[in-house]
Amino acid sequence: MTTGLAFEDMDVVVHGGKQGFAQEITAGRHALRSDEPTSYGGTDTGPSPYGLMLAALGACTSMTLRMYADRRKWPLEGVTVRLSHKKIHAKDCEECETKEGKLDVIERHISLEGPLDDEQRKKLMEIADRCPVHQTLGNEIHIRTKLV
Repeated sequence: MTTGLAFEDMDVVVHGGKQGFAQEITAGRHALRSDEPTSYGGTDTGPSPYGLMLAALGACTSMTLRMYADRRKWPLEGVTVRLSHKKIHAKDCEECETKEGKLDVIERHISLEGPLDDEQRKKLMEIADRCPVHQTLGNEIHIRTKLV
C-alpha cells in the first residue's frame, strides 16, 4: 500500500484489500492478521477485531501481574487469562448504571500458578484491574478520525 504519507509517529497500520474482511496489520515491526469468522462472511484467517481487543487486555493483564510479582519477588510461576466478550441489554445488568440500550460485557478469568499465599493472590487480583489496557477500556475514550 502506497499512500505517499509517512507514518513514523503511528504505532499501528491496518490495510484491507479490495474484497473480504481480512486485514493486514503492522504494529511496529510485527505483522498480524485480523478477519471475521466464516459465519460472519470472513475467511477466518486471523482473530476478529474483538478477539484482538481481548488479546490486548489479556496480555496486558498477564504482563502487569508478572511485573508486580517480580518486583515483590513473589513466587508467581505462571498466569493464564481467559476472556470473552458479549453484548447485553442494559436493563439486564443489575450492577450497571446505564439502563438503556446495549452494553459490552467482558468476562476475564485469571489463573495464578505458583505457591502464592491468599494475601498475595488477593493483591494480584486487585492489581489486574490496574493494567493500562483495562484502565483505557474502563475510561471515556475519544477516537479522532481524519481523512488523509
